[in-house]
Amino acid sequence: MTQLQDLLHATTVTEAYRAGETEIAGISYYAQKVSPGDLFICIKGYVTDGHQFLGDAAKRGAVAAIVEYIQPDIDVPQYVVPNSRIAMAQLASAFYGHPADKMTMIGITATNGKTSTTYMTNAILERHGFKTGMIGTVVIKIDDERIPSELTTPESLDLQSYLKQMADRGVSHVSMEVSSAAQETHRVESVNYDIVCFNNLSREHIDSHGTFEKYFAAKSRLIREAGEGSFAVLNLDDEHAASLVTQTRAQVVTFGMKSSEGTLHCKDLDLSTGRAKFTVEVLKPFHTKSGVPIAPGAFRVELRIPGLHSVYNSMAAIAIALLCGVSVETIQETLRTFGGVERRFEFIYEDGFTIVDDHFANPGNIDVTLETLKYMDYEQFHLVYAIRGARGPIINRENAESIVHWLKRLEKRELIATRSQSHVNRHNTVSDEEADMFMDVMNEAGIEVKLYDELPDAIGQALAQAGRGDLILLAGCQGMDPGAEIALGLLERVDSNEGR
Repeated sequence: MTQLQDLLHATTVTEAYRAGETEIAGISYYAQKVSPGDLFICIKGYVTDGHQFLGDAAKRGAVAAIVEYIQPDIDVPQYVVPNSRIAMAQLASAFYGHPADKMTMIGITATNGKTSTTYMTNAILERHGFKTGMIGTVVIKIDDERIPSELTTPESLDLQSYLKQMADRGVSHVSMEVSSAAQETHRVESVNYDIVCFNNLSREHIDSHGTFEKYFAAKSRLIREAGEGSFAVLNLDDEHAASLVTQTRAQVVTFGMKSSEGTLHCKDLDLSTGRAKFTVEVLKPFHTKSGVPIAPGAFRVELRIPGLHSVYNSMAAIAIALLCGVSVETIQETLRTFGGVERRFEFIYEDGFTIVDDHFANPGNIDVTLETLKYMDYEQFHLVYAIRGARGPIINRENAESIVHWLKRLEKRELIATRSQSHVNRHNTVSDEEADMFMDVMNEAGIEVKLYDELPDAIGQALAQAGRGDLILLAGCQGMDPGAEIALGLLERVDSNEGR
């Protein structure tokens, strides 16, 4: 049991109702999960207000509550705070013994590549011999235990619980994705990062933040609020990341491919097979987080995973690994064998022709994916695109414009598109307005589109067109999630029929 009065020193309480000496057994922000002896935190959400459920929480055994306003008709001690989300982060950290302070915390943000960079970083640190934790879109990793994720960055109470478990198991390094939503809702408020990384920014999640400027403001907090003793890893080839070089108290380590003004430089890039080989130059001396100097020099890197975006993700992971004191040899060996993350420019078929599956989310993602094709060797290119549903006509116009830009550069005047009607839920259904916007942009650009309602029909058309040496790109978000399985199933059926 924990004395609530001691715990409250971790946050700002402006008013108290029925205050007294209280011991708590736990903390909860979800009324239906309250256990007897819990402190209940009333969170104002986007849709519902947790204050509505205080009475229910009290009936389930909550012994006190953190609130933004008092409800005198509910007979439970209530402590008013300016922002209950901030209070929850602060109280959770204190309740679990400030676990983040006991480990090297690495926070990674980007519009595209957070998951891949986090996985890559974790793989390098793990091969070095560190006991690692990882938090992100796909999984929560606590040493050798894996728990499926519900959010890219968990709510602060859940996050601190995971960090406590990691610290208790002797984890030394935690790599975690930090989403813009997590920043805006104060989920990482009490995590003091040792290394932060900002890789890229493009238009995404504007519906959540209101404007692109607000999205950038939320995203960049990870860098702008980093402490003096920390390190910030920034991609100079991205104008938004580069703009943060002078906006942080952290020691800055930069990288780039187009820019050679940074700490690390990627040169001599070979992407002819789709899988990159390149040289990393250390242009400027810097030091690890423990103070060991890193002198200028160069080393060669080969990636098992394909795509130009993988080069940028790996450069971020390399910078982080060097700051953690990992040897060049360990970095090279890890990246040579690292298998990547599902649906991130994933090669799913290579027999006569090649099929690549990619999470084609937004203009930034589209640009870096299709730019990769500029470096690759293939005969004909076939694009199967799942129109993005439930994101509105604006993002679909921007996606379409990016596709048009690259199709022209790749000298391609046609594509296959689908609404994936039977393969998305109601939260990702393509509206007529979204489909019309996509088609309007294509028609204006003179791009011929074969539009299918169903995903298997669209993929089947691409397979029917493909010849030896060709490249098929299955591109799209939720509407293309089953694409790889469908394509491989269709190919297996063809092989089976031919074998009869």
